[in-house]
Amino acid sequence: MQKKSFVLIFTLFAITGCSVNHQETSTEVENKVKQLLASMSLEEKVGQMTQIDFIAVAVPEEQHAENPVDLAKLEDAILKHHVGSILNTPYTPNNKAQSVETWQKILETVQAVAAKTRLKIPVIYGIDAIHGATYTKNSVLFPQAISMAATFNPDLSFKEGEITARELRVSGLQWNFSPVMDIGRQPLWPRLWETYGEDVHLATILGTSFIKGHQGDDFSAQNKALTCLKHYVGYGFPINGKDRTPAWIGERMLREYFLPTFEAGIKAGSPTIMVNSAEVDGIPGHANYHYLTTILRDELGFTGFTVSDWADIQRLYTRDKLAASEKEAVKIAVMAGIDMSMVPFDFSFYNLLIELVKSGEVPLSRIDEAVSRILGVKFKAGLFEPNAPVLPEEKSVQRAEDVEVNRQAARESIILAKNTNNTLPLKKESSVLVTGPTANLLSVMNGGWTITWQGDDESLYPQDKLTVLEAIQKKSTGNVTFVGGNSFNDPIDIQKAVEEAKNHDTIVLCLGEKPYTETVGNIGSLELDQAQINLAKAMIATGKPVILVTLGGRPRIITAIAEQVSGVVLGFLPGMEGGSAIADILYGDYNPDGKLPVTYPRETNGITPYDYKPIESFEQNTYNPLYPFGHGLSYTTFQTSGLHLEKDKINNGESINITVTVKNTGSLTGKETVLLYVNDVAASVTRPNKQLKAFKKIELNPGQTENLSFTLTPHDLSFIGVDLKRIVEPGDFKVMVGNETANFSVTK
Repeated sequence: MQKKSFVLIFTLFAITGCSVNHQETSTEVENKVKQLLASMSLEEKVGQMTQIDFIAVAVPEEQHAENPVDLAKLEDAILKHHVGSILNTPYTPNNKAQSVETWQKILETVQAVAAKTRLKIPVIYGIDAIHGATYTKNSVLFPQAISMAATFNPDLSFKEGEITARELRVSGLQWNFSPVMDIGRQPLWPRLWETYGEDVHLATILGTSFIKGHQGDDFSAQNKALTCLKHYVGYGFPINGKDRTPAWIGERMLREYFLPTFEAGIKAGSPTIMVNSAEVDGIPGHANYHYLTTILRDELGFTGFTVSDWADIQRLYTRDKLAASEKEAVKIAVMAGIDMSMVPFDFSFYNLLIELVKSGEVPLSRIDEAVSRILGVKFKAGLFEPNAPVLPEEKSVQRAEDVEVNRQAARESIILAKNTNNTLPLKKESSVLVTGPTANLLSVMNGGWTITWQGDDESLYPQDKLTVLEAIQKKSTGNVTFVGGNSFNDPIDIQKAVEEAKNHDTIVLCLGEKPYTETVGNIGSLELDQAQINLAKAMIATGKPVILVTLGGRPRIITAIAEQVSGVVLGFLPGMEGGSAIADILYGDYNPDGKLPVTYPRETNGITPYDYKPIESFEQNTYNPLYPFGHGLSYTTFQTSGLHLEKDKINNGESINITVTVKNTGSLTGKETVLLYVNDVAASVTRPNKQLKAFKKIELNPGQTENLSFTLTPHDLSFIGVDLKRIVEPGDFKVMVGNETANFSVTK
């Protein structure tokens, strides 16, 4: 089978002469693209800009075919319509993870048909692998991005990228619609958990680390794959908190908060970008020439290609009423800067764009520009080259060392938010009542895009992974009793739980959210449902110590509960190893070190990020979250001291070095994340009270001290000025680490 693929693709090179060596320069790739483009017809070019969902080429799901590709449909798509890209897993909308063998058959079939075309241009196949190879069975599924951010550990993010890419390549997949580089500053938003949190610097570091691990120095390598930055730009700040709804982001805010992460992703080498499904300041993302061309291309220097999100070009007509017809919608999107259309079910984009070019409404030069970008990425991805030997599944998927990396990521993602009178860790011989809707489900620790689109089919989850309940039962030597249901929506017998509590030392109360993503996860309030509130009240009323464990993609309001329980553990979405990780922390086998990557609101309308402006803390506008950004307790204690700046004055354009001492003042070994914040004391544009500019995570033994060094660059001191240009203004600056503050000034 592999030999057949090799022969087909080798024939491609003999005919087109379009192979590319990994070490070839950009100029050499560009020349090959020009050579190929010159031989392409209009139809072949527009086909390269067309992306369809797998269902358009699939056999009916009920046939349960070993190879789910309908060859006649596939040949129609590729040979007749010249389709250049396919996405997704069988079958929309109930997408399900496939075995490695099935994926290999799908990809081999697709590329074999592509090799029958006149120019034999390979198809680029895209997939959402947002916390591991989510649509490949038995793959390692990491904490979701919000939980990876809680680790404050870029090394773990890098390893996640490495492992995800390798497991994708085993299946033959090569293009990952990840990471989400939009920051999440609206906690109601149902895609908050796909982001690295509310802070620009944290999201930049974690996101670029993932990209570097995923792509390496050469994303065509046997164990690497290319990434796609999502969703450019401003998607994560909808004013009403609901998915695919308007954001109102001024140009200054856009440039200071939302563009920097994408700029960093571009510099890290990500060659593709998916566009915002919603709108910003009245202009849908897919129609925004200013964002897609002026900023993205002319300012940020992006040279890869942009791909639309799901049916969003059509929606310029059907939903946004920006276009008077679907044909006009295609024209608007392509002329704004969209290079590839995720159509996704038909060839309407292909047919309409050909008509637009033939009528002169879309110039051929724009088509050539888009196709050149797509072909350039395909060349750089090695798609035109003979396939390297396939990585062996048994040595590349679910490796023991990868599972351990995942387990460590899960441990470091768990946040101990409250621990009154050192109630935690629990004694293993103690008697525990476990209750609550999230106690005995794997899906609630993984969220959407897990095995299925919504991640909510518990029956498909691996049986060897442990829920919170199962992990507690495995670790405890005492009596563990569970009162709950078999699904999130099963009613819990509260009276039975109250009666059982009498026989136990401690109650572990597991609350939160069921899995969701996108518009399915829209809610009107961050409040928990009444059934969970009633259960919590009843458990607290027993008088037994209650440990609250929360799981879900958003910070749901738990204030009244948190104030009355002995301990609070914030789990968010810690992935497949989350149950084991939570039990490790509850019983003290791991010393917690996760930190909040978002501000945890005290009340449903108390939505204020940590980097608030002075006016937001003036008079009655007090910043008063339940838990602030960066909050996270340990079973030991740490102290920072000796904050020192090498100078008290620097010239504009200079960097400044900073040192601080950190000591483990407790009795246990633990990890501490040291956060360095900066405040520009007075400026021509109001500045945040503080902004994270650097962090380091270190492990210290009891009594151990370590001296840390940081460097603040001119960029760290800059902001977007009155004229919308990035500047550093002379004046005073404040540096904050732990409870210490130091000052310096920038001179002219």
